[in-house]
Amino acid sequence: MTEPCQEEILELIWTIDEEIGKVERDSLIKKINLPSAEQLLNTLIHENYVTISDSKVALTKKGLADARLVIRRHRLAERLLNDVLDVKEDAMDSSACKFEHILDEEVTTSICTLLGHPVSCPHGKAIPPGECCAKANKEIRPIVMPLSDLKSGDEAKIAYIVTKFHGRLDRLSSMGLLPGVQIHLHQRQPTYVIQMGETQIALDTAIARDIYVRLV
Repeated sequence: MTEPCQEEILELIWTIDEEIGKVERDSLIKKINLPSAEQLLNTLIHENYVTISDSKVALTKKGLADARLVIRRHRLAERLLNDVLDVKEDAMDSSACKFEHILDEEVTTSICTLLGHPVSCPHGKAIPPGECCAKANKEIRPIVMPLSDLKSGDEAKIAYIVTKFHGRLDRLSSMGLLPGVQIHLHQRQPTYVIQMGETQIALDTAIARDIYVRLV
């Protein structure tokens, strides 16, 4: 499937079925809201992505596989925009819609790994897992985790920082705590003490939870 408008229809069928358990043909046509809606739907039927029986629309095995990939890319894009880039909700969905059509499998896997293989989007809807998620579930520790999950003595690199407080982000940046910087965790109690080059920095638990790291 290469046409974005067709991918949007598959995604719409998935989400309607997810929310109410059935997809009515006439209701779907209205939600597509395009002059060519019926033609697009007929094309999906002809190419064996969709079936219609008694006015009920369903994804075929082929359509389900494509819709699953689009949903996965969209919801991972939402997590990236929300958690890392702090994009406001009114712009998040439209931006995620653009991302879902341009992300290839390699980039999608990289985003999923960077975010620590999230299981749901910011709206609480499930993110279909990929092969990278299955592999991560077999590992003892996740690839990306909050600094607060590190053990004393761990070496890690900062992956990204998630915080709603811009002042906190500015403070951490001014201390040199930026993505890609390697740290060593000296202690966890009573505060987190990290070594960064020749500098030691003490962090409270709330800040340590905002800093996501990758073990090295």
